[in-house]
Amino acid sequence: MALRLPRPHRFDVYVAVGGLLGGLLLVGLGLGTRQSDDPITLFDGPWPVLVPLGVMAACELLRRTAPRTALLTGTAAITADLVTQGNVATILMFTDLVYAAVLYGPPASARRIPWITGLLTVAGTLVPFAVWRVPEALLIGVVIGLVAFGPAATGWIVRDHRDAAAAARLRAEQTALLAEMDRSQAVSAERARMARELHDMVANHLSAIAIHSTAALSIDDPATSKEALSVIRENSVAGLAEMRRLIGILRDAGAGSEPAAAPTLEGLAALVDGARANGLDISLDTDHGKVPAPVELAAYRIVQESLTNALKHACPGRVTVALARRDGVLDVRVTSPYGHRDGPRAPGSGAGLVGMRERAGLLGGTFEAGPDGALWAVHATLPVTEGDPA
Repeated sequence: MALRLPRPHRFDVYVAVGGLLGGLLLVGLGLGTRQSDDPITLFDGPWPVLVPLGVMAACELLRRTAPRTALLTGTAAITADLVTQGNVATILMFTDLVYAAVLYGPPASARRIPWITGLLTVAGTLVPFAVWRVPEALLIGVVIGLVAFGPAATGWIVRDHRDAAAAARLRAEQTALLAEMDRSQAVSAERARMARELHDMVANHLSAIAIHSTAALSIDDPATSKEALSVIRENSVAGLAEMRRLIGILRDAGAGSEPAAAPTLEGLAALVDGARANGLDISLDTDHGKVPAPVELAAYRIVQESLTNALKHACPGRVTVALARRDGVLDVRVTSPYGHRDGPRAPGSGAGLVGMRERAGLLGGTFEAGPDGALWAVHATLPVTEGDPA
């Protein structure tokens, strides 16, 4: 398989061509970095200058795709350039190779090159001065610093800023992603809360309406029909009131309109009376004291949904509602007769049990519902925060 060289970047091609043409122009004008009689010049004339110039221009093609290879080859070319009359374009292209090796090379090379060039600069300053003992010898270190250490340090600074910008951009993207996830979770949680509230507010009234309207249609008795219509009207009015309260909460009406108060455990008696009016035989036993508002709302809704389910599915018999506070929790228990029921029934979707379980789970409590002998039992424990109620 033939070895395929990486395709050079377009900018690198421009740099290579520009450096080569500039160097050729300097050669044509007879401008070099040293005189022909300089002791270090081993190859006199303009033609030896072209070899390191051409190699350096070729290395510029690899400055981005193979920076380490380009730097090593360029180092050999700049060394060869020292024994000729020299070319400024060759030196400038070498400084660019050092800069590119730090900027585009692997992290290990990017860390080592500034240290190596820095040590060469120090050595190029101290050794010649120690040998020749003349101030002019210090200029060798200055030249090495300008040609090698300066571009390496510049490349490291640019690379550090580039990496910092990339890290900041990544953090911003992650922050935006987390914010979007939080927003989605908040929207989902709010939708679930609204679904629970809507279900708990109207399910009881609509179930009573469905059952009594079915009874009125199936029994041809004016007295029964009148009683059913009375119950239907009461539940429809109450359901409309609950819906208006929910709509007011969702619209968040501005100043001048007070939001309707959330249901509390003090309203259990009225809730039970309404269920009795719908035909349930209920006993209520409460010994809860003061509890935080979230616990109070959850307990009220659990009892409300339990009575709704009893109205829709329970057999004739006593329904018991008991609330008691013990051991730092509010214990809520509702039981109703369990078995096959004759007469009209309202359809159910199971959303009520899900909503009750969610309410208990949000407060860190427990929820159980299922047959218990001849009864259907709903049991929830809601932790009560010690101290003043919320």
